[in-house]
Amino acid sequence: MMAIEAAQAVAAKKPVTTLPGLALVIGIPSAGRRDILTEVVPHLARQTRQPAEILICVPRLIDVDAKALSLLPCPVRILLSQRGLCKQRNAILDAVPDADVVLFLDDDFLLAPTYLAELELLFQNNPDADISTGTVIADGISGPGISLAAGLDLLRNIPTPSDESPLRDVFSGYGCNLAVRMSAVHIGRLRFDENLPLYGWLEDLDFSRTAVRYGRVVISPRLIGVHLGTKVGRTSNFRLGYSQVANPIYLMRKKTMSFRQASVRIGRNVLANFVKVWRAEPWIDRKGRLKGNMLAFRDLLSGRLAPQNIERL
Repeated sequence: MMAIEAAQAVAAKKPVTTLPGLALVIGIPSAGRRDILTEVVPHLARQTRQPAEILICVPRLIDVDAKALSLLPCPVRILLSQRGLCKQRNAILDAVPDADVVLFLDDDFLLAPTYLAELELLFQNNPDADISTGTVIADGISGPGISLAAGLDLLRNIPTPSDESPLRDVFSGYGCNLAVRMSAVHIGRLRFDENLPLYGWLEDLDFSRTAVRYGRVVISPRLIGVHLGTKVGRTSNFRLGYSQVANPIYLMRKKTMSFRQASVRIGRNVLANFVKVWRAEPWIDRKGRLKGNMLAFRDLLSGRLAPQNIERL
């Protein structure tokens, strides 16, 4: 669904400047995380190479503090879209048809100051690369989360990668910092699969395996960031547990995952939920995830399994 541009778009207050090099745009989908956006996004001002524009896509205007973001040194545009990570990312793609590169960021992802400058060089020097992802030096998603202060400290202390640091081909980009060359989007008519609703879960893998038909998917040690993994406003663990089973099976049927890959991913997640339910981490509802797993298996046996089912759970 095409997003509706908010009348209060910050970009309307600023002239759009033409930067040399690539037209590089940052796209940030978010929902119900106004405070996180307000804390994290202003740190994009630290980039040595500013983007042509920042697009923030939210389901409600109340989800973003336009005044706080008006201090950024580049244009900011606010888009309205239906809630759902894939829908919001597609709305961003539709809003910037003339961009060269779109960098999708989670609303709690911090970039090293040279990230955008290095990203531009990557796409200029590697015309066969269509998807890139960075090196995440710390990821709070697998733990209790990382505070903003701790994340900034981590980035202040990173060593400078050597000039010989090579790109590597990877199976999938990581959605918290995933850049796409827009020429590949246009040629392949690429879209994030909106049959993966709400949080998406594996939408980055699916998009990467579709895009790889047109060019490389790479990871760079020179693109450095920290994923805070903030827990506020995320999909419920019950829904996530359902997606842990439903989404890999859907992608297997779609042929962007193999049977083995889907089986391993499902088995690993279900086993972790079953084992850890007895001594669950304080930040994870293992019972909720396991309950979602079991419901998905029931729907699989009855022929009703589909990722979209989480919307009515």
